Amino acid sequence: MSLVSSVFIATSLDGFIARTGGELDWLDRANATVTESEDCGYRAFIESIDVLIMGRKTYEQVLSLGQWSYGSKPVIVLSSNKIEIPARLAQTVSHSSESPQELYDRLREKGAKRLYIDGGNTIQRFLAEGLIDNLTVTVIPIILGKGIPLFGDLKQDILLRHIATKTYNFGFVQLTYEIVKQE
Repeated sequence: MSLVSSVFIATSLDGFIARTGGELDWLDRANATVTESEDCGYRAFIESIDVLIMGRKTYEQVLSLGQWSYGSKPVIVLSSNKIEIPARLAQTVSHSSESPQELYDRLREKGAKRLYIDGGNTIQRFLAEGLIDNLTVTVIPIILGKGIPLFGDLKQDILLRHIATKTYNFGFVQLTYEIVKQE
C-alpha cells in the first residue's frame, strides 16, 4: 500500500493561514461561531492519520496554545534549527531536518500509511516536491488583506481534481481536492 499525504487547513477567503505575525485571532473568532458538536470533519481526519508533520513555526504556535491536541499521535517537527520539546511531549514529538522527500521515504519504509502535513512553509515544500495527495481547505468568511499565504510561488502548475464541497450554516466552505499527479 502506498503512503498518502494530506493537508487539512483553514484559510481566509483571500488565502491566508495566519496574520503576518502568525496571529490566529480571526480564526479563533470564526471558530466561536461553530456549534459545539461540529468539528468540520477534523476528528475523523486526525484519527485516520499515522504521523503529523509540521514546521517549527506551526509547532511553536500550537505549543503556545497550552493544550496539546494531538494526544499520542506521532508528530515530527521539520526545522533546520534545534527545537525544544517539553518533557511531557518527548514520547510523541520528534525533530527532523530532513528534506520532505527524505522524510517521506523514511516514513514509507517504516510502514506509515497516512501523513498529515501542516504549516505554510512545510505544505509548500511538500507540494513543490510532489508529495501531497489531497487537500482539504476550509475557507473562513473573512478577508485579511495580508498575512501568511497557504500557497507560495510554484515552478509549475499543480492540477487538482475536485472531490467534495461542503458548506456550513455558520459560513465556512470546505473544499476537498485530489492532486493530479503529473508524469
